[in-house]
Amino acid sequence: MKIRVGMRGSALSVVQTRNALSRIAEDLPSLLFDTIPFETPGDRDRTTDLRVAPPDFFSRDLDAALLSGGIDLAVHSAKDLAYPLPVPGLDWFWLPWREDPRDAWVLRPGCTLDALGASPVIGVSSDRREAYARACFPKGVFRPVRGSIPDRIAQLDEGRFDALLMAGAALNRLGLRDRVTAWIPLERLAPPEAQGVLAVTFRKGDRVPMALRARYVKAVRFVGAGVGSADLCTWGGVRDLQSAEVCLYDELMDSRLLSFLPAGAKRIFVGKRCGRHAMRQEEITQTILDQARRGLRVVRLKGGDPGLFGRLAEEIEALEAHGLPYAVRPGVSALAAATTGTGMLLTKRGVSRGFTALTPRENGGGVADVSISARARLPLVFFMSVHLVERLAANLMDEGWPADTPAALVYNAGSDRERVLRGSLSELRADQGECGPGLVLVGSAAAGCYRRDLGALRGARVLLTCSEALQEEAATRVVDFGGIPICRPLIRLVPASGAEEAVRRVAEFDWVALTSPAAVRIFTGLVRTAGVDIRRVPPILTCGAGCRAALAEAGLYAGLAPESAFSAESLARCLSPEAFAGKRVLRFRSAKAGMRLEEALSENGAEVERVTLYDNLPVEDGETELPPFDAVVFASASAVETYVRRFGAASLDGKPVAVIGKPTAAALREIGRDPDAVAREATLSGTIESLADFLVRSHLCL
Repeated sequence: MKIRVGMRGSALSVVQTRNALSRIAEDLPSLLFDTIPFETPGDRDRTTDLRVAPPDFFSRDLDAALLSGGIDLAVHSAKDLAYPLPVPGLDWFWLPWREDPRDAWVLRPGCTLDALGASPVIGVSSDRREAYARACFPKGVFRPVRGSIPDRIAQLDEGRFDALLMAGAALNRLGLRDRVTAWIPLERLAPPEAQGVLAVTFRKGDRVPMALRARYVKAVRFVGAGVGSADLCTWGGVRDLQSAEVCLYDELMDSRLLSFLPAGAKRIFVGKRCGRHAMRQEEITQTILDQARRGLRVVRLKGGDPGLFGRLAEEIEALEAHGLPYAVRPGVSALAAATTGTGMLLTKRGVSRGFTALTPRENGGGVADVSISARARLPLVFFMSVHLVERLAANLMDEGWPADTPAALVYNAGSDRERVLRGSLSELRADQGECGPGLVLVGSAAAGCYRRDLGALRGARVLLTCSEALQEEAATRVVDFGGIPICRPLIRLVPASGAEEAVRRVAEFDWVALTSPAAVRIFTGLVRTAGVDIRRVPPILTCGAGCRAALAEAGLYAGLAPESAFSAESLARCLSPEAFAGKRVLRFRSAKAGMRLEEALSENGAEVERVTLYDNLPVEDGETELPPFDAVVFASASAVETYVRRFGAASLDGKPVAVIGKPTAAALREIGRDPDAVAREATLSGTIESLADFLVRSHLCL
């Protein structure tokens, strides 16, 4: 599939567009890109100060080409775009790879800031940069600078300016990093959020760009905060808060919930109370859309249960209209807190078999009808009734309910075995093979459903077989891509005999080698158990962002790690005799790990002591029957072996399978099955990304 990509014809735009397309092609290698350069008003007009330029100064011709069908998508510097886009009919998203966002001073070669004098001529292109430069040089002369990056530097070298203040990202991308005289720390000059980011624009609703966007955005989480107290938020909601990058939160909730947000998460108050709105509903919805399109993990924290008398439907409808994925976590509502929480039980044997809940308010603030006829039109929910559903339906139709009234049976609500059967009142039948608890819903509400075909995973139920310690990370990434995690640990990691004693001797070594997040967590746990002072832990050989994050949790840091291709093999390629000859290395490993790293250490002159840190033991006391699933992720050969022993290889037929690396792939091939996706980088997150890539390619029929 060839995709026509528009870009500005400047050297910077060409370089950054081709780099971005190269990275997309790594994820989706069957896509072919044909790049087409354009001139925009900003390229033709080299005199207008950018601070007064129109919002489409650098995108107008690209926008027109998109709307006319001349190109399929366009790549821009994200800060060149106005948000929301000024052109109806276009949509957008940000790519996840960000260059250095700092600004930089650029002077003629050999010059220094100290030697500029009191009144240098400084070229600036924004009010933000001018304000910073003016604070540094109060008597300076500040002039707008225009042209491409090489043009601006040429103007500097010709003497038209003494200094330029510009984005370091542009210099890095053009290979001009050596022209940076001084980097400006972020805390001294905060850049715009879009600096160093690339944006993609496309025709709204265009299938292929939307499939690309699904790969690079994360599902929005709608979390019910519960009512009154943080105690009434669910554990799933708390986990969502703990991984949030942006949180939009309401008025009627316990502020303690915000303490679960990471330190760097953006907090946006959008509460409404007694007619006072911190943000209008249209603005709230737009903010959710914009933050999601930036590739951020957004949590919309709503008071009580978001599905009861909230504005959940409006916000979800906007996401669905843009093809953006989402997930919903119910919360404990005021209905439950005011009744079950106070003793005013709404159902009690021999006293009450049910209740009615409605609001007298209507759109616009008026008072709605609450008469018996109005109540008779409300949806009905029947508990403990699935085996009586045909009798219920007959009674309701005898009473005058139309036979085509929407109705549904919901089995195992809220569990990963949840199943919904929809139809009309006259069609309602219980599934005789289903023995789980169920509800019957009758009325217009029964026709509603959340869209499950959004995101890269398009609602796939992904079976996660990794150990309990890794399930949360894996589930978060599955939800990011619009999937449903089915968490079934098939292995458990147990510290090996003798591992704690080896940890007690750790200070005797020059290096420690730990090559998986699981190994790091078990090692740091044993450090605590053994009472070892972490200051005595030597530098650590490791690989991958997951390992570094696990080390940081314990106050430890990597002494050596590969920059990419996170695996023991890539770590082995980082070794050198200069660093390791004559050094003692304590290599902690699983019982089934390969020998490549130890061999490489020995080849580089190190003395290696190999210690089994943990054993992969099968989980044998779980379910004997798997829940329904559409795809499976294996993070170890042990998980493959346990799965096949318990459920049989035939149960994988027709299911996409993703594996973390070569040993796991080899275990799968031993049962005659090739993996559909193998992580390019041996991390759990990378494995799920590879599964997402596979399903995006399948969706595009590549």
